[in-house]
Amino acid sequence: MAADALSIIPGAVLRNLADKLYEKRKNAALEIEGIVKQLSTAGEHDKIAAVIGLLTNDFTYSPQANHRKQGGLIGLAAVTVGLTSEAAQHLELIVPPVLNSFLDQDSRVRYYACEALYNIAKVVRGDFIIYFNKIFDALCKLSADSDANVQSAAHLLDRLVKDIVTESDQFSIEEFIPLLRERMNVLNPYVRQFLVGWITVLDSVPDIDMLGFLPDFLDGLFNMLSDSSHEIRQQADAALSEFLQEIKNSPNVDYGRMAEILVRRAGSPDEFTRLTSITWINEFVKLGGEQLVPYYADILGAILPCISDEEEKIRVVARETNEELRAIKADQAEGFDIGAILVIAKRELNSEHEATRIEALHWFSTLLVRGRAEFSAYLDGIFEPLLNALSDPSDAVVLLVLEVHARIAEEYHHFQHLMSYLIHTFHNNHVLLEKRGALIVRRLCVLLGAEKVYREFSTILQSEGDLDFASTMVQALNLILLTSTELAELRSLLKKSLVDTCGKDLFLSLYASWCHSPMATISLCLLAQVAYNHASSVIQSLGEEDINVKFLVQLDKLIRLLETPVFAYLRLQLLEPGKHTWLLKTLYGLLMLLPQQSAAFKILRTRLKTVPFSENLKRTSSANPYSQILQVTEDGNRNQDAPNYSAIDFSSRLQQFGSMQQQHRNHLKNQLQSRKSASAAVLSQEIQRYEESQSSSTPEISRPPSRAPKAIS
Repeated sequence: MAADALSIIPGAVLRNLADKLYEKRKNAALEIEGIVKQLSTAGEHDKIAAVIGLLTNDFTYSPQANHRKQGGLIGLAAVTVGLTSEAAQHLELIVPPVLNSFLDQDSRVRYYACEALYNIAKVVRGDFIIYFNKIFDALCKLSADSDANVQSAAHLLDRLVKDIVTESDQFSIEEFIPLLRERMNVLNPYVRQFLVGWITVLDSVPDIDMLGFLPDFLDGLFNMLSDSSHEIRQQADAALSEFLQEIKNSPNVDYGRMAEILVRRAGSPDEFTRLTSITWINEFVKLGGEQLVPYYADILGAILPCISDEEEKIRVVARETNEELRAIKADQAEGFDIGAILVIAKRELNSEHEATRIEALHWFSTLLVRGRAEFSAYLDGIFEPLLNALSDPSDAVVLLVLEVHARIAEEYHHFQHLMSYLIHTFHNNHVLLEKRGALIVRRLCVLLGAEKVYREFSTILQSEGDLDFASTMVQALNLILLTSTELAELRSLLKKSLVDTCGKDLFLSLYASWCHSPMATISLCLLAQVAYNHASSVIQSLGEEDINVKFLVQLDKLIRLLETPVFAYLRLQLLEPGKHTWLLKTLYGLLMLLPQQSAAFKILRTRLKTVPFSENLKRTSSANPYSQILQVTEDGNRNQDAPNYSAIDFSSRLQQFGSMQQQHRNHLKNQLQSRKSASAAVLSQEIQRYEESQSSSTPEISRPPSRAPKAIS
């Protein structure tokens, strides 16, 4: 074959083809072109194959100087030009050695390979497509070539190949996509530009359905959005924008596979990538319909963190998407997985961002309203996290948590669990009780009913083993009862304790636990209006150990509360001292317990001075207010409130109060005894250690003789 070729091409031509000078190689190539034209006209294709073989083996694959390889490449291009329309049948011999030259270490060889392939492609055009994947692979590498001249030549060849592909009907997108997908995560900026350019060109061809293969390279495009090159980011964004517009106009889109990619990219550290991902998700939620139902949980997992993003644009789009998603009503038959969504919502309850935690709670409420039965199936896994959320530092979050709990607590056993947990939490976290107790209790009273909440609290506190905490908790509940506008109806019901069965039951229910605190018990009696006789008896029953600093602090609060609108009815009753004698005696009893220099003493004394006693009493009592009370009480006992007062067995209640206070006294004594024992033990240990240190530091033999103490004269 080589011998045939040597007889066809003159030796001088072959020598010139391997010459160092470009002009000689070019002229030799023109002579080869002419020879091939003659052979092609004569139909001597075997000889043409022999010429191609000679150029391939002796020149392009030559181990000798690189200008010989360059001559071989120019010669192969000349052969193709000489063959013109008949070149296609020899492409399998011509193209491989040219492609192989792209891997040569010499940049000049790579350059001439680009030039040769460019000339070959110009001649064969569409017949060139069968080698497209190999050519694309070579161009992808050449686009990042270290030599600028090679890059320029590769760009020229790339443009020609694009023109050929766009006009060809033989191009196979199915074979090309795997090749594209493999290279989409390359980081080289030149390769990225090359890839985006091809994606854009192919997408512009009407007969090529790039949208159908978008999931295969979508992740790579999103990856380019965070490229350090502004130009690459811009090109990738332009390509993505075009695809998104096509999605909006296309009736058949595979939303599912792309949703997975978008969800992953929504967590990107790059701000622009997150914004673009959330924008796409927003459009998908609007367009995807039933296709996206199985992906709702994943989408929600991407949206919720973005609601608290530092970038306002991302927050706005994320909120809008969240609202769109929550407005869609899907059922399990469509693949809606409520369990998966609850897992996401539970996870985001631990988010460091308040806005995200709030939206997670909105999802709990939404799912609970839509499908209580389905929600209840997963309640065991989410009830504890929801209870823990009551300790959240945000008031807004706590209020929403309470709303969710209120919906759950429509079932009584969940209500009991909630109330028990609150007591347990307040017991372990006194700061929460102090700072959030009122907020939590008041909101629960609004959501679940004040009477129901207070009755349950009272029932739990009756059996509370920690008496100190029980007293603190009762005082807190009592203060909320006396001050909160949300509990106005509960106060009104208590005022009817002696004339209404419901009021009586409520009074007795609260009284059982209110006994933990003397001041709470007295406050409860004052609220009940006509239980003043019992309030006075409670005051009289207090012992010396009951009146401590904590008691006086609570008493101070009560005196100040008596001046608020809540107790306006009580102050008005003082206008009729003859009718409300036990009220007067109760107030004077409280006055006698207060230190005279305290502000509360002065407030109450000033109030009692305004009581309008009758002229007859003033004359007979020598202006002694308390003697007036005794006089009025003796008269009043014979004619007032006896039927109503007997509606409640106050003697039994007084015994109940006394029994509870005795428990507190015993508890206090035990605490004091324990402290004394502990102090004595510590002192004993200190003495023992001191004696041991003294004995070890002073040996027996070195001690001076003891001296008898001198007598004191």
